[in-house]
Amino acid sequence: MNEQETRNNPGVPAGGHGLSGRIALVTGASQGIGRACAIELAKSGATVALAARSVAKLEAVAGEITAAGGHARIYALDVSSEESIKACAKAVLADLGKVEILVNNAGITKDGLTLRMKLADFDEVLRTNLTGAFLLTQAVISSMMKGRWGRVVNITSVVGETGAAGQANYAASKAGLIGLTKSLAREFASRGITVNAVAPGFIQTAMTEELPEAHKTAILAQIPLARYGSDADIAAAVAFLASDAAGYITGHTLDVNGGMYMG
Repeated sequence: MNEQETRNNPGVPAGGHGLSGRIALVTGASQGIGRACAIELAKSGATVALAARSVAKLEAVAGEITAAGGHARIYALDVSSEESIKACAKAVLADLGKVEILVNNAGITKDGLTLRMKLADFDEVLRTNLTGAFLLTQAVISSMMKGRWGRVVNITSVVGETGAAGQANYAASKAGLIGLTKSLAREFASRGITVNAVAPGFIQTAMTEELPEAHKTAILAQIPLARYGSDADIAAAVAFLASDAAGYITGHTLDVNGGMYMG
């Protein structure tokens, strides 16, 4: 498996969340929110396993982490494939010994009106966004149980709370992640493992840049803080939930949406 290890520069201080010595796995880490989460966790002192389909893009992210004095390794992962998930989890556990923080971020969209949506597109979005998160959590959570400490953070969406026309598959997958989060939180709390979700609102990423300008303008009008979110906003929330400071929070969905939805 392609991988790259980066070495720590002791002259660079760890971030403020105190994750020094922790092992984190971030999916979809090659770009956007996943990249930002990986970099933030590394700044906080964690060794980060970067996982995504594009190894070339992961190498660039690992380079950024290296330049900041952090630790990272890269792993090819397709979260729509059970075989790929198992192989990635096995490799990470073999290389790093454990996974203490899991950020289930990887996801896709295949938008379309319900009457025209193909079953294959509905199934692919659920398999990638929801089933993939379930399978990867299942593959690594035994490691957290052994250490009696763990953090699982699922990246859901405001759409999973409000619904969205033309996104029945995506909304269903993200709503499913919220239910999965609550169920896992109940199952593993006694082992010192917290499971939470972060629900971004409209975040400026490569995915959202493809939306028509009229659509983006209409969304902005719905945001009380009157600005789009950034991937750094989401990364800060993830780093908090991964920290000891959030040790008494579990089964929670943290809305990071500028007030777009207040549930």
